[in-house]
Amino acid sequence: MNELPVYEILKEAAYKWPGNAAVYDEQGMITFAELYSEAEKLKQELIRLGIKQGMGMGVMAGNGRLFIIGIFAAVGTGATVMPMSPQLKRAEINDILQEAKLHAIIDDRSSIQPLNSIETVIPLQHGSFRFAYTEVDIAIPFAPFVQQPAFIRFTSGTTGKSKGVIVSHQTVLDRIIAANNGLQLGPSDTVIWVLPMAYHFIVSIILYVKFGAAISVAKDFLAKNIIDTTNKHKGTLLYASPVQIRLLANDNGSEKMPSLKKVISTSAGIALDVCKAFKERFSIDVSQAYGIIEIGLPILNYTKSAEHPEAVGYAQPGYTVDILDENHNPLPDGSTGILGIKGPGMFDAYLVPATLQKDVLQNGYFLTADFASKAKDGLITIEGRSKSVINISGLKVFPEEVEAVLEMIPEIKQARISSSPHQLLGQIIVGEIVLHKGASIDVEDVMQYCKKRLSAFKAPQRLTIVDALPMTKTGKLQRH
Repeated sequence: MNELPVYEILKEAAYKWPGNAAVYDEQGMITFAELYSEAEKLKQELIRLGIKQGMGMGVMAGNGRLFIIGIFAAVGTGATVMPMSPQLKRAEINDILQEAKLHAIIDDRSSIQPLNSIETVIPLQHGSFRFAYTEVDIAIPFAPFVQQPAFIRFTSGTTGKSKGVIVSHQTVLDRIIAANNGLQLGPSDTVIWVLPMAYHFIVSIILYVKFGAAISVAKDFLAKNIIDTTNKHKGTLLYASPVQIRLLANDNGSEKMPSLKKVISTSAGIALDVCKAFKERFSIDVSQAYGIIEIGLPILNYTKSAEHPEAVGYAQPGYTVDILDENHNPLPDGSTGILGIKGPGMFDAYLVPATLQKDVLQNGYFLTADFASKAKDGLITIEGRSKSVINISGLKVFPEEVEAVLEMIPEIKQARISSSPHQLLGQIIVGEIVLHKGASIDVEDVMQYCKKRLSAFKAPQRLTIVDALPMTKTGKLQRH
């Protein structure tokens, strides 16, 4: 095995496809050879500044070539790298430093300065990076209990405290090779990128580089801009969140995206009506994918996205996906239970407290935070988050199911379902709803609408109109 296999991915891409477009962004196009040259230049400067194996390093940058250059350069020094969003606030950066104890940070100077001291500015062909050491002693190794750690990322923390997930170089390779068995991307593909790179890097950006696919970065989430970017660069894959797909589905124009072969929705569940509206507007099915920081992309819905767009799909080759009971044993087909996954590319450890993978798995399964069901043919549907499930007199209510019904009402932009104590029933279902700008509704009419479409115990007993709902940094709804 190469000493630093992740860095070798970029080096090999530059050798195989030197003149091919690697990235299209606001600065134009950069080839694989040029991308590698810039990463090598930055890597050597970081090594000169003292970055080496056994250290932890943050890379904070916006979507585009600089983020990719920074990540590969940092991992090429042998350090363990944490991708960081430029939207982080000072308090969030301080929390990260307190928890992860990184030794240094580089940033592209597009947002707040992450550290008070600036040791040096490193110029590149297009843009530059600030570099600074933190106050963590460089003699203290980062995650010494993991062999060849490459990346650390925190879970989204939709309910409860997030965890630092450590992924080694070999795990990255295993993960992206497994994921591309389903995605089937190659040098003839162009991926239209609309997600934050800081939260979707390991099994996305590195995978595209590994298999020679170009990355076309959309400058914003506006439907027209995504359509224009796709058509300009002949995008073949749109990898987006349900929010972006919904914006596209609601676009009033007539221009199609004829080069698109696949549209994948990830990061959260997507409503059936959004999938149908997107298909009507662009004549292409939306396929759900189930991605998880601890494993990668083990489940994908390509083959039944037309008939069942609400399903996350089938286990990808090499993975075993089962629905488990409370003792972590597989349940019969059609049952609802805990989603458990086995397969390649599983995370190596959690950072704090230091916990190896083998001490987390149950009967060989990684237990996700989701309840799911599996049909006889293996098709998997997420029913709801296990940590957010509500118990009403012994009956389970998945907030996501109720929210999907509410969000089918045209005036409602977003909904959040939770429970509230009740003197007689123990708990009742309550909801918060955000309306589209200029829209108005009668709350009583909405509750009657739900009662006609949901079992009585699932229907909201109280609804409140709010201006906005809290979201996690990765764009997921923040639960109570």
